[in-house]
Amino acid sequence: MEAPITVDRLRFLLYSVKEKLWVKPLGFCLLSIFAVFVAKVADGTSLAEHIPEIKPESVETLLSIMASSMMVIATFSAGTMVNAYASASQSSTPRSLSLIISDDVSQNALSVFIGAFIYSAVALTAMTQAFFDEAGLFILFCLTCVAFIIVILTFIRWVDSVARLGRVGSTLLKVEHATTRAIKNKIDMPCLGAVPQGQVKEQGAHAIFTEQVGYIQLIDIAKLQRWAESKDCFINVAMLPGEFVTPERPIAYVNKDEQTKDVISAFTIGEARSFEADPRFGFIVLAEIASRALSPSVNDHGTAINTISIITRLMLMWRKQFEDSTKTQKEKKSETAKYDRISVPELNVADLYDDAYTSIARDGGANIEVAIRIQKSLTTLKTCFNNLNDDFKSEAIRMAEHSFERNKLLMNYDNDIERVKHFHQILKED
Repeated sequence: MEAPITVDRLRFLLYSVKEKLWVKPLGFCLLSIFAVFVAKVADGTSLAEHIPEIKPESVETLLSIMASSMMVIATFSAGTMVNAYASASQSSTPRSLSLIISDDVSQNALSVFIGAFIYSAVALTAMTQAFFDEAGLFILFCLTCVAFIIVILTFIRWVDSVARLGRVGSTLLKVEHATTRAIKNKIDMPCLGAVPQGQVKEQGAHAIFTEQVGYIQLIDIAKLQRWAESKDCFINVAMLPGEFVTPERPIAYVNKDEQTKDVISAFTIGEARSFEADPRFGFIVLAEIASRALSPSVNDHGTAINTISIITRLMLMWRKQFEDSTKTQKEKKSETAKYDRISVPELNVADLYDDAYTSIARDGGANIEVAIRIQKSLTTLKTCFNNLNDDFKSEAIRMAEHSFERNKLLMNYDNDIERVKHFHQILKED
């Protein structure tokens, strides 16, 4: 029998739903229709004896104003959002579009405007049919006043937000926040709560393949654990979220020859990478934004430098994983994995640095400001991870060497090369 939905899959589904533009408007539409019929409930109570009389004409006037204006505003807001999406794709990178679409302020604004239109249309129709008595009419008047207040406050907040929607600075902030969430999840569960693959002596002899082609968006480790327990076997996961799956590449190995349909179904594979469980994707998007800013047509070195600062800040988040001084060495050794029948590869630090720095070092190799900022960033990482993690430290040194080699090939002015060399020497001697 198919396993019930797990927490990991539920979180992934909620994140996916948040990226859909139609979800919130649909919810507000249903809520607005429900509000109209709530007013009718008041007619069955003794409320009419204690409330002032409201003329139907005044309520109809308010509803008519709302009905005639909300659809215009909703259409205008939708057009503005589409223009912002196009601007974001051109000025930053198309990979950031999902984050901009999931912007709460824009979604809430569009939802409120459409919901207010549906509410006013349904309420007007009900009033023309003499649907409400005195108490229901009073409640409807109160609901209409509340709707006006919500629309006005939402519009004011949305006007402040729409000026930044789709701009490079706003997009960078959204990508940073999404990557921060992914890194925190990775730090809390470095191997998704499973056994690190480096601690497993043997790999299963039976490879598991899938006919799907795409990127792994989610691995339902809890489902794999239940399957492994029911079959009394061990699963070696071969690929992490964000990796590209093809039919000839195994996604996992098991140590028993079993029917593996349930194992394959635990891997959610899609056409695009997801920010939620893939911190590397966030670094790739940041690097793409910086590379586009460094193109001759844009020539915005400041955005590239700002992006390097964001990358540095995100990289340093991994220090928490290595400098937890509250646990003794004995306590660390006694810890056991939550999913003890699954092994998962650890994060490849070399790939992480390549995702973050290679394209920026390539496209900004001839620019002195960008070259120096890369050396400073990598010096910070090397120093901060010194005595904490050898992989992060050695990869910072490697990336600094590669970046400097590019600078020597691309820079034509000897003084610029000497300046970059000076900062590179600081990294090597520190």
